[in-house]
Amino acid sequence: MDEQAAVIKPAHATPDMSLWQGRIDPEPNSERWHQRITAYHTDAAAGTVLTGFASDAGVARNKGRIGAAAGPTAIRQALGPMAWHHDTPVYDAGDVACHGDGLEHAQQRMGEHLTELLDRGHLPVVLGGGHEVAYASWRGLSDHLAQQQRRSCVAIINLDAHFDLRDPSELTSSGTPFAQIAADCASRRWPFRYACLGVSQAANTRALFDTASRLKTLVVEDREFRDSRIAFIKRDVQRLVADCDHVYLSIDMDVFPASDAPGVSAPASRGVILTHLEPILEFLRRSRKLRLIDIAEVNPAYDIDQRTARLAARLVHQLTRSDH
Repeated sequence: MDEQAAVIKPAHATPDMSLWQGRIDPEPNSERWHQRITAYHTDAAAGTVLTGFASDAGVARNKGRIGAAAGPTAIRQALGPMAWHHDTPVYDAGDVACHGDGLEHAQQRMGEHLTELLDRGHLPVVLGGGHEVAYASWRGLSDHLAQQQRRSCVAIINLDAHFDLRDPSELTSSGTPFAQIAADCASRRWPFRYACLGVSQAANTRALFDTASRLKTLVVEDREFRDSRIAFIKRDVQRLVADCDHVYLSIDMDVFPASDAPGVSAPASRGVILTHLEPILEFLRRSRKLRLIDIAEVNPAYDIDQRTARLAARLVHQLTRSDH
């Protein structure tokens, strides 16, 4: 593994604001994202900060189809024309990029960047990139919290067809981040409170289900998401969140049906429709405990009519909008 192959953009480099484009309407109060988002600067008032993790290294190590490094750009382009419904500022902080196999360096740099954003009172929204972004996100959040208090309890909510709990001892990848997070929690003597919602039994081995059980994971399979079960699933998530001080939300776009999200590294044969996930997302948005969001595995190389990028953009919009 050639760690020197990593090429990392400075976290505070000026983002490419030319990506933010869209129509301009003549009516009053009709602004869109591209008209309101601004470039992040260190003196910015507290708000939402979008930052990209342009990485394929973890997916390549996991033998997936690469292309997710272009995901952050695709999500920004899909967000630009969306209507603006925010009362607090939103910023673009550019990307941390990983070229080659220098994943660990890129994760470290992203973690440091996120710690700084959290220290300054922002809500970071990380645009992936492969799901190796989750360990970078965790490093940023856990280092921030460690500065605030000795012991933290974080509800880690992962919407994903995969557990991503594979053994990281020989090689880390997009399939290992939550196992890495569990090990980090153990080293800090923090509880590991993990929920994986939308799991596909067909895509996860018995060994992974055993690992999830050993780690006391809240597991909800994709086939459990139906109208009659949503209230019970939401209740279980509410109980998990109630027992924790903070929430970290990770969304792997392969949790959705391949018809809705074809542009991912590992498309789901079944998936969970957005209608069934929205009550949980809305609860998390309103929980007052949401500290960090990342959206992973948007792969424009395999997208159709920007379906995946548009769905990811809608998720960003929904999770960061203001109540009216």
